[in-house]
Amino acid sequence: MRHFGHIAPATREGLFFQEPCEFGPDSSARVLSAALGATLYSPATRPGLADDIVKQAGRGVVSMVLCLEDSIDDSEVAGAEENLVRQFADLDASSVEVPLLFIRVREPGQIGDLVHRLGDTVRMLSGFVLPKFNEERGVPFMEALADAEKACGRRLFAMPVLESPELLHLETRGETLQGIARTVDKYRDRVLALRLGVTDFCSAYGLRRAPDMTAYDVQIVGAVIADVVNVLGRADGTGFTITGPVWEYFRLQERMFKPQLRRSPFLEGRAEELRTALIEHDLDGLLREIELDRANGLLGKTCIHPSHVAPVHALSVVSHEEYSDAKDILRPERGGGGVMRSAYTNKMNEVKPHRAWAERTLLRADVFGVARQDVGFVELLAAGLAE
Repeated sequence: MRHFGHIAPATREGLFFQEPCEFGPDSSARVLSAALGATLYSPATRPGLADDIVKQAGRGVVSMVLCLEDSIDDSEVAGAEENLVRQFADLDASSVEVPLLFIRVREPGQIGDLVHRLGDTVRMLSGFVLPKFNEERGVPFMEALADAEKACGRRLFAMPVLESPELLHLETRGETLQGIARTVDKYRDRVLALRLGVTDFCSAYGLRRAPDMTAYDVQIVGAVIADVVNVLGRADGTGFTITGPVWEYFRLQERMFKPQLRRSPFLEGRAEELRTALIEHDLDGLLREIELDRANGLLGKTCIHPSHVAPVHALSVVSHEEYSDAKDILRPERGGGGVMRSAYTNKMNEVKPHRAWAERTLLRADVFGVARQDVGFVELLAAGLAE
């Protein structure tokens, strides 16, 4: 699979200076953690889940979480587990390529049980999402994952969700973060990414952000994100990929744009029309939040509606200017440091301070591609939405 792999090759060639690379479940953890993109969540109770997965893969989704936790009622868990086993069997019978699939469990015991019940179809499973993760809960989860790996003979990743009240509350945050750091470091090879449960953070104070506000505008939430990145997202080799928080609003209906996008992926001058429509349909807040995610060191995003996927992926593509700067900074002859004017003559590139940024940018360029000089967000979004 690859990002933007669902669009026609000729269209992709016109959009990208460097096309996104191909990757799959057996790719390195470094590549997969950067490639998660918009991770689409779906309740595990859906009777047509296998068809949904195939449909979303055809629309550009490369990672999905099938949820047994907060998205379903407590009374539905047993039925949802049975449904997952059936749906994996249906996917296996269809022999189609599926996204990276993860199951969000409630308790450690579910991990081994589900791996056993999935049987041979476990080959389509990339790992588990671990809720309300802290040191006390996290160790049993990680031990259960290690045991399940041995039992099924294949690699399974963990994506812990950082959402517990102890992480939010100021008096326990430092200790909780250190405990999480010890746990994920001990099981580093199995941790693909850390996910932020901002909805739970808001819940602890009875808050809910409006559609024109980002998670960073809610200062108590923004402070937690900053501390998580500070401790767990460092660029010195000790950090992890941390994904952006969920966006709750989805009034945008993609079908509104399909007729005009089908005629031309480059919109033929309609860029401002689409931009205005996006803002009017409550996506302005989402777009700002995606930009702030990246500015604060986060990559990828939790999504609960398909209409969020294309904007996340379009804004993840590396611009030609970013790529040019990163390549200049990482030239072998620049190894000793120094300062230079950017090729775009609009900024200073300082080799040593900007090296970690450049390395992260080139990794993102590998998995999401590099846009041509005259291609921007609107063109990428239009192509991502077009069928």
